[in-house]
Amino acid sequence: MNPPKYTAQCHCGAVRYEVTADPVDAKYCHCRECQALHGAPFQWAAIFEKPDVKFVKGAEALRFYHAPSRTMTGAATKVLPSKVSCRYCNTPIADEGRRMWLAFPELFDFQGRIPKAFRPSCHIFYDLRVVDLDDDLPKWSGHKGSSVLVG
Repeated sequence: MNPPKYTAQCHCGAVRYEVTADPVDAKYCHCRECQALHGAPFQWAAIFEKPDVKFVKGAEALRFYHAPSRTMTGAATKVLPSKVSCRYCNTPIADEGRRMWLAFPELFDFQGRIPKAFRPSCHIFYDLRVVDLDDDLPKWSGHKGSSVLVG
C-alpha cells in the first residue's frame, strides 16, 4: 500500500484510518436517509476506492448498520452497503459500499485547509432538500449523471 495521503479519526480517537489517494469524487447528499442518520439537512461525502483505505487503529471498534434491513452488526457479519460508526462515541465514520468508501471529510485532519479534491462536485437527491443552497454546483434529483438536473 502507498504511503498515507490523509488521516481521519472518530471523535473519541478509538478509530483511525488513512487513505492513500485523493477521492474520486465528493458530493452533498440530501436524501431522507442521510438527513435522518446524520441529524442534518444533508451529508458531505468524499468517495474513495476501498483499496485506498487502511485502518490503523480501532477496526474492532467499528459498528455496521445496514439501513434497508435496519440491522446493526459487527465486522464479521456486516451486510453491504452499510453505515459505519464508532461503537464508543457513535461518530458516523463512512458509508461502505461494495467497491467504494464514502468518507465524511469532517473527520480528516486537513491542518485548517480543505484540499480541492474534497470539494463537492454536485448535490444529489436535491428534490428532497430541507434547505435551499445558493451555490454553483449542479443539483441532481437523484444520483449524479443518471437523474434530472433540478438546479
